[in-house]
Amino acid sequence: MTERERIVVRGGGDLATGVIQKFHRAGFHVLVLEAARPTAIRRTVSLSEAVYRGVAAVEDMTARLAGDERAIDAALDAGEIPLAVDPEGRWIERFKPRCVVDAILAKRNLGTFRGMAPATIAVGPGFVAGVDVDCVIESMRGHDLGRLIFEGAALPNTGTPGEIGGKSAERVIHAPCTGVVRPVRAIGDVVAAGETLCFVGDQPVAAPIAGLLRGLIAEGLSVPRGMKMADVDPRTDVDWHTISDKARAIGGGALEAYLYLRRNV
Repeated sequence: MTERERIVVRGGGDLATGVIQKFHRAGFHVLVLEAARPTAIRRTVSLSEAVYRGVAAVEDMTARLAGDERAIDAALDAGEIPLAVDPEGRWIERFKPRCVVDAILAKRNLGTFRGMAPATIAVGPGFVAGVDVDCVIESMRGHDLGRLIFEGAALPNTGTPGEIGGKSAERVIHAPCTGVVRPVRAIGDVVAAGETLCFVGDQPVAAPIAGLLRGLIAEGLSVPRGMKMADVDPRTDVDWHTISDKARAIGGGALEAYLYLRRNV
């Protein structure tokens, strides 16, 4: 494996994938750390799918599930992105990255701390720059999306999704009960309002609006009542195969933040 600066990205969902792409394209060696059962809903643009499939491709990137150091090195040598199941971040000490980016988007800190690497960056609310991490990236849609925060926190989670195509909260679907997900429609399908998208247990889950099914949680996952599990985009011509504008903005912010911090680490 050639010597390049190493970066760890915690999380492999759709927004994290935008971060991963920026660092990967910039020539860094990136290791992605994920949960044992990722809950991304925009799975066609989430490298976390490698946990379920062994390999996942998004645009010009291929992520490969890696369970040991040899597999990680082999993926990096092949120009791929190794992904390890490691929600606790145990690989960080062994991989020795120059930067850790927390892109889990859990709206709270799940264990990332300043000093975990020479530079630490977190995306979204739940972190205080200068205390928990070195820099926070604003994740709220609007004028400040992707902004670097070196003191303080990102805007708090409002609980209301950003408006797309004139729709906001009504485009996001939450589990009506606790149960195992069984899909009826697939990501990329154009659906009508009221059409059954999937079942949670024995309960059907209907599309709240007409549009394109842009996200649907993985089949077979057991979800709790109220969990975000699907997303219908009212714009039926949206490209659901490619990384979103929001993910690209956040990814660019994370790369900029590391290049800025690197001058002092």
